[in-house]
Amino acid sequence: QVQLVESGGRLVQAGGSLRLSCAASGRTFNLCAAGWFRQAPGKEREFVAVIGSTGVSTTYTDSVKGRFIISRDNAKNTVYLQMNSLEPNDTAGYYCNADPYFSDYFLGPDKIDYWGKGTLVTVSS
Repeated sequence: QVQLVESGGRLVQAGGSLRLSCAASGRTFNLCAAGWFRQAPGKEREFVAVIGSTGVSTTYTDSVKGRFIISRDNAKNTVYLQMNSLEPNDTAGYYCNADPYFSDYFLGPDKIDYWGKGTLVTVSS
């Protein structure tokens, strides 16, 4: 089992930056891929980014490429999402997640095993 707790969400102005953190517990976390999904009001949950268990492999959705950076510190059991050049369209609940298989992140949120409860990011124009 892996438990995940997100933090760092808040109100920020467009063009600003924010770093989300996800603290994990559970012995298998360091063997899992970890990532972020987001869900805006009235919309479906969408993939944002994923990082492999060693931190070498990363993938991003097109809308955040060049603006967001995912990273992890396995010594601290923590995953980060650095968000730069934020836009109002980035407003959403951001959910940290983990799964034993990197490839599951491309099969939809239903395939992801472990989820946090989310943290809200609001970007004002």
